[in-house]
Amino acid sequence: MKKIFHSLVVILFVTLAAGLTARAQNRVAQTGSSNPQLAATNPAQITTSPFANQTVAGALSSLPEADMLIYINPQRILNEVVPKVLSAKDVEEMRKGFDEVKKNVGVDPARVDYIVLAVRFKKPTDDLNFQPPEFMMLASGDFSAESLMVLARMASDGKLRDEKYGTRTLGLMTIDPLVKEAEKNPLLKSLTEIGIVTLNDNTIAAGSPSYLRSAADASDGKDRISAATLNSMVRDTNALISIGGRPWHSFAKGFGMLGTESNARAPRCESNFGDLYAALTMDATNFMVRGATNADNPDTAKIVSNLYSGMLRYATNSIPDPAAQTMLKGLAITAEGDEVLVRADFPQQMVMDLVHQHMNPKKPEAEKVNATTTKPRARVVVKRRSTKRRG
Repeated sequence: MKKIFHSLVVILFVTLAAGLTARAQNRVAQTGSSNPQLAATNPAQITTSPFANQTVAGALSSLPEADMLIYINPQRILNEVVPKVLSAKDVEEMRKGFDEVKKNVGVDPARVDYIVLAVRFKKPTDDLNFQPPEFMMLASGDFSAESLMVLARMASDGKLRDEKYGTRTLGLMTIDPLVKEAEKNPLLKSLTEIGIVTLNDNTIAAGSPSYLRSAADASDGKDRISAATLNSMVRDTNALISIGGRPWHSFAKGFGMLGTESNARAPRCESNFGDLYAALTMDATNFMVRGATNADNPDTAKIVSNLYSGMLRYATNSIPDPAAQTMLKGLAITAEGDEVLVRADFPQQMVMDLVHQHMNPKKPEAEKVNATTTKPRARVVVKRRSTKRRG
């Protein structure tokens, strides 16, 4: 199982690293642009159940506001990616492991529909102290969320305490090591406690307690994420994995440009500059990255595109790893309107070779040389001369 989970980590790392570069173009779904850079992001090109897409989209609309979202599609990763990068034996071993988890815990990892990691930045406190962002991880699928809550209480050895919030019960736990660190660093104070809560029969969330309370409110229809934010962050629920965020808005919020917790301030300049989205999906032969980042206007878009292209060339020439060079050379960066588009197609075989290389690293050349050139020393047999005694 160790090799399997290691390879899964490699897959997610590759997709995340590729996806951190851009924000997706939402003009495709709205205007049906014929631009091939934009048309490639059209979800219609991916063959999955429309009903499943609508279900996921509806569920995500019940999230609270977020400044960054990472969306993971376990179904496509497990059913389409894993069989291509792992041997049949390893896939069978993974499925047996899932069966054991289902038997012992009552939850089948292969039945998780989606996983979302949400991050929300906070305004400064009234005494103008910076506050770390809040985090929340949410999972939904064909499982009992209440059963997972029971298991969480058992696994915590009594450290999980209940707190009533409306119609729900949050399970909260204090992280003792961080409590000691927070005495030296006050910024860690808000991270000393985590929680877990069921949002419906088959959805569970864990993370910052205050964010979980907001998630409970949003699940009940209060202060939900705006359609514009959700559409810019999660463009394609068929993607293997995608990421969207509003870095400039997050900075403005965290450093008081929008006011404090109790004293709001109207922004002097509203701009979507820097808003980003990227998604990685696949077809029969390639893994494909599609995305864009907002540059506010066409001139700035060209300047940023040239800057990114120069940095990409420098990085490509500076990295000695041939596989990494090939992947970087596959990235195409162009300016389109007020956005910078990013496009890349990675052959599935290349990704498979990369994963196999991580799973089965080659022996150092020195060891090979020693193994082939070092021969066992020949045994020297010395014949003893027999001498006859003279009579």
